Amino acid sequence: MGLLKDLFNVAVKAANEYAKQKEEQQKYHKEEESHYNREERKAASYTSTNTTDSTNYEDEFVPPVDWNEYFAEILRTEFPQYVVKRDVPVTDLTGFTADTFKLYKTRPYQTYKAEWGQPYTFVLHRGTVPVGVVMLGAGQSHDQNVKYLIARMYAKKLGMPYINFYTQMRNERSYVIQRIKDLMLGH
Repeated sequence: MGLLKDLFNVAVKAANEYAKQKEEQQKYHKEEESHYNREERKAASYTSTNTTDSTNYEDEFVPPVDWNEYFAEILRTEFPQYVVKRDVPVTDLTGFTADTFKLYKTRPYQTYKAEWGQPYTFVLHRGTVPVGVVMLGAGQSHDQNVKYLIARMYAKKLGMPYINFYTQMRNERSYVIQRIKDLMLGH
């Protein structure tokens, strides 16, 4: 009987701990949601906040809600000399092809098909000729995800400048503009 009582006490204790953890998680999610909604309202315009109040920071950067729209707006306004296409499959530029690339040390010369590549987030065109690629990604996607690596290798094969931006970084407007200018002027 003592063994059953001990098991029952352990089970009750575990259930209480689980309920407590769930309650804390719900509280955390509510706080995060509230914070997110405040940040979403701040980011409604993609401009920086400039104030004369000495207690505030000048040029406080608020990350946009939608990175694709943020970059599309920058490309449209700052690089009007290019026609910008979005979410372009690799095969639109290369056709359905398969080439051998060295993407990983464990598979030095494996064949990769173009259709396996991550669609290019933005392709800059001069007239009808593609002249550059701007890719967005999160985490280590550009360095480790095979889809991004395939897309990069096919851009390199086509001789197109390729630049990537990590969406978990700040990507302030002036920084984005300068990197794209450097990329396009260097080629």
